[in-house]
Amino acid sequence: MVSDGQVVVKFGNILAKHCLDQRCSMELLRAAEHTQSISSQLSIVARVKAVTGESKASSELLLSNVQNLIQAVQHVLRAADAACVKGLGQPSADPEEEEVAAFCQQWRKNLTQHRAKEALNSDRDELGLRKTRGAKAEPTLMSLVQEQPPQSRSIPKHPNPRKGHTAMDRHL
Repeated sequence: MVSDGQVVVKFGNILAKHCLDQRCSMELLRAAEHTQSISSQLSIVARVKAVTGESKASSELLLSNVQNLIQAVQHVLRAADAACVKGLGQPSADPEEEEVAAFCQQWRKNLTQHRAKEALNSDRDELGLRKTRGAKAEPTLMSLVQEQPPQSRSIPKHPNPRKGHTAMDRHL
């Protein structure tokens, strides 16, 4: 969990660096920083729990930190959604940045296709507003991450990227 939190932090920082909208960039940086803090706390709590053994209080603290990390990751992904919609600048020649850009471009393509289908097949009420019943939800970065095959989401044994591996190789 901790290493996956670090991957999301790196993802958020790369997107914030290339986001064209300053407000979205700042929100993404704040969300990534918060996720970094929660991830570090979880790492500390897990190490303490490993040393102290089983206790109800330590298990509850660990579970609470895991839930906080999940919420923080969701916040980063929502901020990343907004940053991608506002637009991203060109990534540098860094392979990780290119991989993040490709991932975001794929999501934007899915979103554009979804919106085009909705425009063609939209069910509107008498005021021209889209009916919510039966409408598919727009794709989000979270849904794209969740669609990754299980073998690509395996958690590495070491949180530091190994030579030749990028942050996005270790999808959530």
